[in-house]
Amino acid sequence: MFAMQYSHRLPAGHDMEAIRRRAAQRGPLWDDTEGLVFKAFVSQERGRHRAVGNLYASVYLWREPAAATSFLMTERFQNVIDSFGRPSVESWLPLDARAGAARTERAAWLRRSEQTLDADADRAAVLAAQAREPEAGVVATWSALDLAAWRIVRFTLLTDAPEPADGEAIYEVLHLAKPGLAALP
Repeated sequence: MFAMQYSHRLPAGHDMEAIRRRAAQRGPLWDDTEGLVFKAFVSQERGRHRAVGNLYASVYLWREPAAATSFLMTERFQNVIDSFGRPSVESWLPLDARAGAARTERAAWLRRSEQTLDADADRAAVLAAQAREPEAGVVATWSALDLAAWRIVRFTLLTDAPEPADGEAIYEVLHLAKPGLAALP
């Protein structure tokens, strides 16, 4: 598997309804994308859930890196560049990914948390700790290793708005394309 996210910072006065319309229009184009587990079209609005500004982002979990490469090197990604400029793409090696019991059509929120991986950490224990069953209200959860910063990045798709904890980012899910989600354990 392969995970990635890119984000577009938007001006304070940006029309976030236009972003919602864009996600509603473009989201279904991803609903049957080969090699994609899921793509979450997400946003943050300044002042909501501790967001400091407006943001539009895409969060992906791919079955294999080749599918992500195919997307990034074709006209589908060129559309992103043409609309918002070329973003920096964060990418990670997934450690664990699991479907939750919550219904996918109710995925409304995405929580992202990060944990620094200390140099002397028992990496085998850290890896084993990632394989945990999702709690109630979870559509899916996955964790990944950021090799550039040596940290664990954990994402959780939720049905209900979570209370943000320190160091967490909360995003509103505008559309969830999920062609491969049913294949997750």
